[in-house]
Amino acid sequence: MQAGNAIYETIADLPPVLPVFPLSGALLLPRTQLPLNIFEPRYIAMIDAALSGNRLIGMVQPMPLQMPEDPDVPRLAHVGCAGRLTSFQETGDGRYLITLQGVTRFAVGPELEAITAYRQVECDFAPFAPDLQSGMGEDDVDRNSLLETLRAYLDANNLEADWQSVSEAETEVLVNALCMMCPYGPQEKQALLEARDLKTRAETLIAITEMDIARSQNGDGGTTLQ
Repeated sequence: MQAGNAIYETIADLPPVLPVFPLSGALLLPRTQLPLNIFEPRYIAMIDAALSGNRLIGMVQPMPLQMPEDPDVPRLAHVGCAGRLTSFQETGDGRYLITLQGVTRFAVGPELEAITAYRQVECDFAPFAPDLQSGMGEDDVDRNSLLETLRAYLDANNLEADWQSVSEAETEVLVNALCMMCPYGPQEKQALLEARDLKTRAETLIAITEMDIARSQNGDGGTTLQ
C-alpha cells in the first residue's frame, strides 16, 4: 500500500519499533486519515523525531487506569495501528497540526526502556499482514445491512447523510470511515480496531449501532454524532 510518498509492500518494509501516542477514543485504521492537534512537549519531540526518520507513529489506546498506576504511563491496549505522518503544520503557538494515514495494525510488544520522553514499543505486524492489501474482504461485507443500520441510526437521531457519496464509496472506505466517525466509547473503538477482518468489523459496527438505537428507543439514552 502507499501512504504519502512511501510504499509498504510487505511487513518487512516496516520497522520493528515504533514511538506510540496513547490516546483514548482515537481510532486509526488502514488507509484512513486521522487529524491530530499535538501540544504536549513529549509528543512535539516525538513528531520531530518522526519527521527526521521514517515518519511512522503507533496510535494505541491506553487501558483504563488501575490504582496505583501512574496516569502518565498507563497500560497500553494489545493492538494499535501504525500511521504515516503525511501532513504537518506549525501553528505559531508551539503546537503541531498533523495528519496520520493508517498503514497497518500491529500487536503491541514489550516497551523499550527509552531515554526519550515519549514511549516506544516493539511491534509485531505479522498477524495483520493482510492490512497492506487494499480492498481485502470487501466482497464478504453485507453492505446492504450496513447501509440499513446507518439509515436507522440517522433517522433515530434526526441526522442526514450525503447518500450519493455513501453509495459511491468503496466498501472498505465506507466501513472504516463509519468506524472512525462513530461516536462510541474507547472499548467499542478498540473492538472495531481488533476485528479480525473487514467483514467482522462491519458486523461489529452493526451490532454496536443496533444496541445503541435500542437503548435510545427504550429511553436509556443513546449517543449522537457531534
